[in-house]
Amino acid sequence: MNILATQWHYAWQIIPSLFDGIKMTLSLFFFTLIGSIPLGIIVGLGRASKFKLIRNILGIYVWIMRGTPLLLQLIFVFYGLPIVGIVFQRYDAALFAFIINYGAYFAEIFRGGLQSIDHGQYESAKVLRLTYWQTVQKIILPQVMKIVLPSIGNEVINLVKDSSLVYVIGLGDLLRAGNVATARDVTLLPLVLVGIGYLLLTAILTLAQRKIEQHYSYYK
Repeated sequence: MNILATQWHYAWQIIPSLFDGIKMTLSLFFFTLIGSIPLGIIVGLGRASKFKLIRNILGIYVWIMRGTPLLLQLIFVFYGLPIVGIVFQRYDAALFAFIINYGAYFAEIFRGGLQSIDHGQYESAKVLRLTYWQTVQKIILPQVMKIVLPSIGNEVINLVKDSSLVYVIGLGDLLRAGNVATARDVTLLPLVLVGIGYLLLTAILTLAQRKIEQHYSYYK
């Protein structure tokens, strides 16, 4: 009983530092989504366009981002780019690397969704005198969102877990806070709490994904 009470007391002592780590994790998560989803839509539209040069340039970008590890990209942005005079603060470096990495993955998801839409819908929109961007915004994207939601949901959940990679450039995220406490106090309890934190975050995101899919269920 005393051991259990001691563990609870210790857990309450380290929870504030873990919450600070969660704040960093959530900040990186939300701002990455804000930047990478619009980037993915734009690149996806470019990858699905009829202009070969644009398709090829964007294809190289997607190939590099998807073909190299995110960890390497983080290291390259923070430690490599200063060699050529481009310097980022730690958080900015992490955010930039995450946005361009996840933007590439979202681009391929949106490209697949766009190509699954019947081309006749574009022709029908022309008959209604809608511009290309009006067609995309009002007719195409709502259908694409329904198609790509499961894949986007998977990437969003992966983003929560991938955020732990920022330890490599010294950012104080949830995992780093747990590692510091574990190394300092020689106990696995902080890592157990970190695992519970990630499980709760992914559970909340999974529930949110289901709600969003239900919202778009009228596109059948």
